[in-house]
Amino acid sequence: MLRQTILNILLNVWPMIVIIATILITLRISYLIINKKEFVFYREILFLGFAIYVISLFHTVTFQDVDWSTSNFIPFKEMFRYQFGSDLFLRNVIGNVLLFVPYGFFLNYFLRLEKPKIPFILITILSLTIEFTQLCIGRVFDVDDILLNIIGGMLGFYLFFFCNKLREKFPKILKKTWILNILVSIFLILMVLYLLGHIKGGGFL
Repeated sequence: MLRQTILNILLNVWPMIVIIATILITLRISYLIINKKEFVFYREILFLGFAIYVISLFHTVTFQDVDWSTSNFIPFKEMFRYQFGSDLFLRNVIGNVLLFVPYGFFLNYFLRLEKPKIPFILITILSLTIEFTQLCIGRVFDVDDILLNIIGGMLGFYLFFFCNKLREKFPKILKKTWILNILVSIFLILMVLYLLGHIKGGGFL
């Protein structure tokens, strides 16, 4: 289910990704050359990954059909009406959590924060903005989505925090830039193989 969801999003937004990625890549390379800055592969991939995530997030929260639902202003009303493990539970509960995990991760990557207060505020602002925007464009407002988005965003924040603390304990050789470049390259290859169906996950994956 996760693989198919990602593929559906990419199939819908690939023209926007290609155009925006071209703009960002050419501008970034020009900036690095003009200012004689070092090109670090894994950093550039993370920056580009964040841009693709934002594009995909925009598509997900503005272009999906929601005729089957109505606005909900009562906390926990919607999330507890789905049967645990059902398709609707995975889509509307787990999906809303996973949707914001990358945002929390990228927030901590860019800001390098130790305390959760600022990420919590930023994640809440974005989720509220999305829900109010959806209400204005004829979709629905769901307070449960906000709660689930915050949970996902904070999970992403702590995921980066954990990975960063774990990396600090690695031997110096594993902290080298070229090692990180290799690890990111391996991750990209595995992601492509997964999306192409050569790696099959279990459960809802």
